[in-house]
Amino acid sequence: MQKNSVLFVVLSSVTIFVWFFFLAPKAQHKVVQSSTQTQVVTNLENVRKQSTLDIISTNEGYVDEEKINIENETYKAVLTNKGAAILSWSVKEKSGQWVDLVFPGSQPVMANFPGSIYKIISKADNKIVFEHASKEGWKITKTYNLDKNYMHNLNIVMETTRADVTAPQIDISWGPGLGTDSKEEKENITLTRALAYTIDKPYKLKKLKNDPELAPTYKWAAIDNRYFLAAFILENPKDFDKIIPSRLDKKHPLGLSLEATFPKDLSKKEYSVNFYLGPKGYTYLKTYNLGLEKTVDFGFFGFLGKIAFAVLTFFYGLTNNYGWAIIMITVVIQILVYPLTLKSLKSTAAMKRVQPLIKEIQTKYKDTPQRLQSEMINIYRTQKVNPLGGCLPMLLQLPIFWAFFTMLRNAYELRSASWILWVKDLSAADHFVTIGSFCIHLLPLIMGLGMFFQQKMTAATSDPTQKRIMYIMPILFTFMFWSFPSGLVIYWITNSLISMIEQYFVLKKEEAHIKISRS
Repeated sequence: MQKNSVLFVVLSSVTIFVWFFFLAPKAQHKVVQSSTQTQVVTNLENVRKQSTLDIISTNEGYVDEEKINIENETYKAVLTNKGAAILSWSVKEKSGQWVDLVFPGSQPVMANFPGSIYKIISKADNKIVFEHASKEGWKITKTYNLDKNYMHNLNIVMETTRADVTAPQIDISWGPGLGTDSKEEKENITLTRALAYTIDKPYKLKKLKNDPELAPTYKWAAIDNRYFLAAFILENPKDFDKIIPSRLDKKHPLGLSLEATFPKDLSKKEYSVNFYLGPKGYTYLKTYNLGLEKTVDFGFFGFLGKIAFAVLTFFYGLTNNYGWAIIMITVVIQILVYPLTLKSLKSTAAMKRVQPLIKEIQTKYKDTPQRLQSEMINIYRTQKVNPLGGCLPMLLQLPIFWAFFTMLRNAYELRSASWILWVKDLSAADHFVTIGSFCIHLLPLIMGLGMFFQQKMTAATSDPTQKRIMYIMPILFTFMFWSFPSGLVIYWITNSLISMIEQYFVLKKEEAHIKISRS
């Protein structure tokens, strides 16, 4: 197998991986709803149509909707006394921009009896109390206990005011969907997940699909996307019956609901849920010791991704710049895999050395394929060259490279993190200059140019087809990386540059060896 063929196989494999995980359209999942799930979907769809009688039956008659605004340095929220719900919840990022985690069109969230108008008992920056009394003989009190950071508490007290009355079911819902910023909107629906984390060992993060789950078996349930998380932490999981994921239709992302049935033998019941609304910063989530950090997706080679993230964080502590930290960890990875890289480069150089002999016998025995194959095997044996020697070491490196690649794609810490000059956000494509409405991304162009010279350095064939591949692959990768986060492109450029330096010295040594042999 000639060098460029090997290179083509490896790069094609990477291309398939990248396409499958990043670019390929996500298949729409067929939604098969149970009767319980249908009920929840109906509730999510008709949140503003319910309980018309309850609006009229408040203790003081009909009350206009009133909104409550809360804002601090971390988040700003808009709550309403209609359903005692959340209309908007925006978190502030380090760039200064606000990201609303309530998906457009899904307002309100965390509503109870959405058509009902609640009386506002008290309101402050850290505590809001709503109360609603129904003419049917039950009363609900909802208290939002708000922290200055991302973890808060919702306390619900349900009670009956007449002996012959059973209070209705309690639902706590988020969605459908979870908001994100404009850069992530295109992929948001396909990336939104409903998750739950088991309460007992072995702790396991489960991706919920279409079927309800028993709430007492889980510590928390959540909706997430690439960078943000809305999680309900159950203080007493036995208070709730089910965790129900739901989807309105194929055009909407997933929603999530916690369902609790009021006990018939009680006149009063209290429900308490802590809820996290904020970014998926791995290090920050880990401080809660709840397993919330497991929502950060490190990909198929997750254990390697976590190691890479730990090293990246270490270098960030030294440089206070994630761009330089990426470069430093790339150098470390190259050092670790150098024995494999060296073996691959030596095999490449050896293949380049025997190319004249290969070409000669290809011309001589072009009409006798069996003799041609036999002669080629003989050359490989006498010259001590393994045609697959350059392929296997590169394939062995793929898990390491892919784990690092995925980690950089999903690390919230890189959002709005600048490197140098025009690279202001490592989680987004670099914006070098805009011509009209077209934005020029300089880093992918540098990467493509580097790939071209790297392949030209190691070109070991005169075959026209393989030469065309040498020119096509850099163009293909430039196009593929065009809109990728600049942190990923910096990694790839650094990796290519180090490989070129290694190739230069290996090839130079091989050329000296050839000259000595000929003399």
